[in-house]
Amino acid sequence: MQQKTVTVPFMLAGVLFSVCLVASNLLETKVIQVFGITTTAGLLIFPVSYIINDCIAEVWGYRKVRLVIWAGFAANLIVIVFSQLAIRLPAAPFWEGEEGFNFVFGLAPRIALASLTAFLVGSFLNAYVMSRMKLASGGKNFSLRAIASTLVGESADSLLFFPIAFIGLIPANELVIMIGTQAVLKSLYEVIALPVTVRVVKYVKRIDSSDVYDTDTSYNILKVKDI
Repeated sequence: MQQKTVTVPFMLAGVLFSVCLVASNLLETKVIQVFGITTTAGLLIFPVSYIINDCIAEVWGYRKVRLVIWAGFAANLIVIVFSQLAIRLPAAPFWEGEEGFNFVFGLAPRIALASLTAFLVGSFLNAYVMSRMKLASGGKNFSLRAIASTLVGESADSLLFFPIAFIGLIPANELVIMIGTQAVLKSLYEVIALPVTVRVVKYVKRIDSSDVYDTDTSYNILKVKDI
């Protein structure tokens, strides 16, 4: 049965989800290369948000994860809005960090739109697939459900983010490579972290006495008050 209140474990998971999203956007400003693979530093933490998404959907159900997704969206939007305000305010004449500050926080409107749109679509698809597969499997095969939902969510995220952000700026063939590389790497991240995810989910279910099945849940993403 769905709990109409929020518990401490749920609150902590929601806070960590938002922190991961905000941090990943800031880390996106650095391009890294590891073992010949070029990507952004956001890859270090962004997939964690999908792991948390899976955990919340598995333990507390779609209603709760819907609330957390919108909270994460709001957190990202607030950071973007206030960052733009800070950039437009005049700097103190003795301060020498203006260029670096603007580089990190000066997210272009097009990039911001791409990031927020891709996040919403990818996160809700991830939660939906996780929820429906749990019902279909009777709660079995968590590992398979976690990987499948992440693959769907991360693929949608990449398919939306890169074209919106870079079409017309990067050759089409390079965009395709970037989309495929990001989706595969982020899903691989989920697979590597899966043993930890499984143990965390079992532990949280036990201490929170929650294991929700979305049998009577509306998947309308706008019904935020329905928790």
